[in-house]
Amino acid sequence: MSAHAHGTQHFDETKRANIKFSAEALTTIENLMKRYPEGKSKSALLPVLHVAQAESEGWLSAEVMDYVAELMGIQSIEVFEVASFYSMYNLRPIGKCQLEVCRTSSCWARGAEDVVDYISKKLNIKEGETTTDGMFTLKTVECLGSCGSAPMLQCGAEYHENLTEAKIDALIDRYRSEGTRKNYTDLNYTNSK
Repeated sequence: MSAHAHGTQHFDETKRANIKFSAEALTTIENLMKRYPEGKSKSALLPVLHVAQAESEGWLSAEVMDYVAELMGIQSIEVFEVASFYSMYNLRPIGKCQLEVCRTSSCWARGAEDVVDYISKKLNIKEGETTTDGMFTLKTVECLGSCGSAPMLQCGAEYHENLTEAKIDALIDRYRSEGTRKNYTDLNYTNSK
């Protein structure tokens, strides 16, 4: 890597040297890249970054992005450009459960602002913050494609729609009792209506 920083992140050669994804993740990444013609494996970058983020406690450090670039045979800056553009990638540590509340017009008109305020008060955090126990991060995001069931939020691969205070309480209690990290790559998700 030629640069020593990605945005506000510093690059640490020692940390980079110690990064290694699981065998399962490496196989998944290889299979994702094989979906595209030779020389076009960069097309797999979005799903590869989901795998990388799941392997890296929910966020992408400069070192992890550099590792992804090496695995894919592309430049580190290409990875950073994509990771920093999309809100689904995190460039700083987050809680095990990132509550991403849709804030676009359909959700806002149906109470998303109230949802954000309620979660903020319940967890004693503001948007962009993480609870002191490291369990929850509150984030607002652009359209999640569930306008007909607004207000809604996403946590990992799970969608939670038609939110009420009671549904939010149950959701937070469930996540807290499970105590596990939620990722976009989770295959055992449960969506609520």
